[in-house]
Amino acid sequence: MAKESKLELGKRGEQVAVTYLEAEGMKVIDRNWRCRHGELDIIAEEGTTLVVVEVKTRSGRSHGTALESVSPVKLARLRMLAAKWLSGQPRTFASVRVDVIALERFAGDFALSHVRGVV
Repeated sequence: MAKESKLELGKRGEQVAVTYLEAEGMKVIDRNWRCRHGELDIIAEEGTTLVVVEVKTRSGRSHGTALESVSPVKLARLRMLAAKWLSGQPRTFASVRVDVIALERFAGDFALSHVRGVV
């Protein structure tokens, strides 16, 4: 079997994250939303809360863990992008939360870690 590219690994990781979120009762309402300022991986709703989910997928830890790759600068960008996404929506939400789903692949399987309300 050929080695999976970073792009393929990322796409598979995002699908694993979507499946997980839906199993947890969240409704995925947008994926890979882009504007000139960046991209939001997954936009979901949990009750009256808008949940912006950053998905980080790694095939190993040679460059640190998936969670370690989400810096304060990245979180600030996610919040700004969430505001831009919301400005184009006809509905409102009671609150907005940023979550991170970190996926690490070992021997073909994914280990998933979901951190809610990253600050």
